[in-house]
Amino acid sequence: MSRLVAFAVIQGAYNIVEKAEGKWKQAMDKFGPNEPIGFPNTAYYLPIIYSILGHKVEKLGDAEFVFKRCWELMPPHLSKRIFTPYLGNILDAGMAALFAEEVVEAIRYVEDPDFYYPHEDPDIENGKIWLGAADDIIMRKRGVEFVDGTAPGFAAIVGAAPDPETAKMIAEEYQKKNLYVFMCANQYGTTFTEQLIQAGVQIGWSTRLVPFGPDISAAVFALGFANRAAMAFGGIEPGDYRRILKYNKDRIFAFVNALGDVNAEWAANAAGAINWGFPTIADTDIPEILVHGVCTYEHVVANVPHDQIVSRSIEVRGLKVTVTEVPVPVAYGPAFEGERVRKDDVYLECGGGKTPCFELVKIADMDAVEDGKVTVIGPDIKDVEPGSVLPLGVVVEVAGRKMQEDYEPILERQIHHLVNYAQGVMHIGQRDIAWYRISKSAVEKGFTLEHIGKIIHAKFHQDFGAIFDKCQVTLYTEEDKVRELLKEAQQRYKIRDERIEGMTDETTEIFYSCTLCQSFAPTHVCVVSPERTGLCGAYNWLDCKASYEINPTGPNQPVPKGEVLDPVLGNFKGVNEFVEKASRGAIKSYNFYSVVHDPMTTCGCCECIAAVLPLCNGVMTVNREYTGMTPCGMKFTTLAGTIGGGQVTPGFVGHSKYNITQRKFIAGDGGIKRLVWMPKMLKEEIRERLIKRGEEIGIPNFIDMIATEEQGVTEEEILPFLKEVGHPALSMPPILGEAMPEAAVAAEEAAPAAEEAAAGEAEWGEEEGEAEWGSEEGEGEGW
Repeated sequence: MSRLVAFAVIQGAYNIVEKAEGKWKQAMDKFGPNEPIGFPNTAYYLPIIYSILGHKVEKLGDAEFVFKRCWELMPPHLSKRIFTPYLGNILDAGMAALFAEEVVEAIRYVEDPDFYYPHEDPDIENGKIWLGAADDIIMRKRGVEFVDGTAPGFAAIVGAAPDPETAKMIAEEYQKKNLYVFMCANQYGTTFTEQLIQAGVQIGWSTRLVPFGPDISAAVFALGFANRAAMAFGGIEPGDYRRILKYNKDRIFAFVNALGDVNAEWAANAAGAINWGFPTIADTDIPEILVHGVCTYEHVVANVPHDQIVSRSIEVRGLKVTVTEVPVPVAYGPAFEGERVRKDDVYLECGGGKTPCFELVKIADMDAVEDGKVTVIGPDIKDVEPGSVLPLGVVVEVAGRKMQEDYEPILERQIHHLVNYAQGVMHIGQRDIAWYRISKSAVEKGFTLEHIGKIIHAKFHQDFGAIFDKCQVTLYTEEDKVRELLKEAQQRYKIRDERIEGMTDETTEIFYSCTLCQSFAPTHVCVVSPERTGLCGAYNWLDCKASYEINPTGPNQPVPKGEVLDPVLGNFKGVNEFVEKASRGAIKSYNFYSVVHDPMTTCGCCECIAAVLPLCNGVMTVNREYTGMTPCGMKFTTLAGTIGGGQVTPGFVGHSKYNITQRKFIAGDGGIKRLVWMPKMLKEEIRERLIKRGEEIGIPNFIDMIATEEQGVTEEEILPFLKEVGHPALSMPPILGEAMPEAAVAAEEAAPAAEEAAAGEAEWGEEEGEAEWGSEEGEGEGW
């Protein structure tokens, strides 16, 4: 390798560490050693330092140890007369530079708390474009994509392209390949992020184009995200740096693109990234490191043309990317799922309260379906002016020997994701509340309503071809016909709901497993029954049944219920045998319907976590979107880190939002009558189902008896409200009783213990776009 590289890296690292230590000393003089520092809403402290050194930086004084380690790592400046292998020296220097920069970024949060915008997407109109460190909610939601392969890896882009159009070309190429782009640093005051904004490209976590910060020090947010993935999903203990770095090399396929002149401090950061197995691919003529060693192939590659930098980067990293071609004139892939089509960008809008709009998948006879046929009955995009609205009915007919009615809603639900993958097309909702927006830019590229049908046909075959043989799509835009077919669709929806609602655990002999999360929670085994949906909220019994039909060797396996050992708590011999085997002997038994007595295992993927509140003789539940404190003394993040990982924790259990209103929800502990607190946002989300459930249990106003954060966030604060409204939990037998004292101990001890825990495994993300879409002003729309 070039001696010039080693010289630049070491010099750059000295510059970074010296400046960082100076900034730290100034902060110490100004704020004092006890000033809290860190990245907001995370249990991983400063994640690079925490994961590599095992050291928690919680206040300014804690950074003294960090700078001591930085200087221990720093190699001597190079001698003119000595030529030795330099790779080890530059790796140490690069790591020291990253430690120092992480402290610098933590101090920035103290000195300028409004510099970073703490949301998934920037507020460009108000100049808030830098997002800084991802909090734990974003990390869980997005990080799991690196585990399940939805996101093959990420490109960390430092600097800027020659012009906005080149930046747009590079970014969209990565999006097409489903990679994330993490952006930081500037080139003479110009950033890649700002170039994308100038080119009209939407940025943020929702489009996988993440603007971390304008300085090179913001590179720590990308590497910190990778290390948090290793701890959360890989189950690696903080301080076990060898396994942390190996996990990233083997599982997080990332690399650096250096765009523009590379200075010494950039070189130090690039050398630091090599520790993770992340190579650097540059567009300028810099000294290369072509030997193999830490990285899979070359460490530094230079002079790569911009039209080749994406493919060359993927090649150098050794990343295998599978891109499925869909016959549409716009870019297509999951990276575009979170893209917004704003009011001024709309060419055509369907649904969203403005027109009737529905989607229906139904079985048809083989002879009645012409595979691949897509028909538009009524006006198409070419027949209307920009800004128009049309009614829309999307009717998908599928036929096949293995096709069943149970699969109709499963296929139908996929339309949301599949259509959203098209760049410039926004889709929200499903069934008869679907909402489409098609942008002017998509129409300029030739997108029509017919392409919606082509997307559905192509992706249904690619993803679900095992359960059907033919698929044809008809799109209706004539209002009379749409309203006529809407009545048929609504009748089918009603029948489906009744079919699913009518199923009970007692009358079902086969349950289904879900072990998707075992890659990061090895002992977690989720078993899904008709009345106990998967705790991630993504799978119900019918979904698992369909998944098994599609992939008989996959994570959703049939589980014979077997002998009923306890009908109240929900304990089944066949389930216990399966769980013991699937958890490799770690879990012998658990109960389906209890939070107190040997509850089901929990991983951080859960939509909600329920916890016993002994003082209130009831149970609270909190959804992961709620970031505030709860009456059990822990926020959701801390709860997930405490009980996640596939543990059975008496007094706590993960569950889905839908499960709250299922008849078997904590039935072994008294059922939904025990529910005394939930966040207001969750109550409103499931309001209609809560009202219906209250009527079923003979308490029509039960929803109004459940406290929220408006009444308080401690047991002492909400108890007077519960007494005032006469909550039924207060007159029920003691929830803990004498048979399960360990639950009381767990509930009492978990809160302080949780503050020492890392924040557990990742959560499955919700369907992109739906909950995040608010009404636009003046429109009246409601790993």
